[in-house]
Amino acid sequence: MSNFDFSGLTPDLILDAIESQDIRVESGLLALNSYENRVYQFVAEDNKRYVAKFYRPQRWSQAQIQEEHDFSIELASHEIPVVAPIVSNKQSLHLYDDYYFALFPSVGGRQFEVDNLNQLEWMGRFIGRIHGIAKSSNFVHRPTISVEAFLVTPLQELLQSPLIPASLHQAFFTILQQVVDLALSLYRSTNNIRLHGDCHPGNILWRDGPTFVDLDDCRSGPAIQDLWMMLSGDRQQQFIQMDTLVEAYEEFCDFDVSQLALIEPLRAMRMVHYMAWLAKRWQDPAFPQAFPWFADGKYWEQQILGLKEQLAALQEPPLSL
Repeated sequence: MSNFDFSGLTPDLILDAIESQDIRVESGLLALNSYENRVYQFVAEDNKRYVAKFYRPQRWSQAQIQEEHDFSIELASHEIPVVAPIVSNKQSLHLYDDYYFALFPSVGGRQFEVDNLNQLEWMGRFIGRIHGIAKSSNFVHRPTISVEAFLVTPLQELLQSPLIPASLHQAFFTILQQVVDLALSLYRSTNNIRLHGDCHPGNILWRDGPTFVDLDDCRSGPAIQDLWMMLSGDRQQQFIQMDTLVEAYEEFCDFDVSQLALIEPLRAMRMVHYMAWLAKRWQDPAFPQAFPWFADGKYWEQQILGLKEQLAALQEPPLSL
């Protein structure tokens, strides 16, 4: 099997893997919106809906995936509404024909509304509860948010990518280097705890409160990482939103106000990492189909503008409460 290869993941293999856990698929397999992994929803013979998640080969080690599972199971045991993997025969992670996979209950819900202060208050409370539990121990195998992984390495990958149009090379890499340099100088890795890691609105389902899904990117890092992606709008709106989040968060966990200075560096890190991730995965047939605009010159022109805006944001005083 080559690196990151899903070519051998046939429908028959998926069904055989699921049935190896004594679950019989009664419906078809509905592919869900996931690109890093392969995720399928189905109805079993017990008339319950399940989700089967097949992990991208050689992305995470067995120990790293198991640590993700253990964290979500730990949170669920404290009545945190997180979708944890199903444990059968004392195992949550299974291996079938070289593919690691897990089964989850399928949950529904509507999307979390980032501009809804009532929902933000709920989110602040639950993330406070998550972090209160997260501080009780540390990850051993999961990585830590670092400038190397989110700025330095992605920059090198983009420099080697053939996807950036030659006509935009100078403009793109000039502003990219400025953003990387400034973010590098501003980011401080302190007080790292276990995190959801990718707590954006798409990973939150709302049904009489939030349900957290997809801890695939859980890692260690500053607490603010699980809060800043819920901010939207102008600076005044973000101030109100963060104030709402933090007030609710502190009902369950102390908040380090100095971490507000990390919001814009973390945003820059996410921007740079995302572009490099798409470039690195471009050989996966699913990516050109899902992101056809990535190879278009207009996309890179938009990124130049976005990076200029981010450079200006990095130069602004941090959000304060």
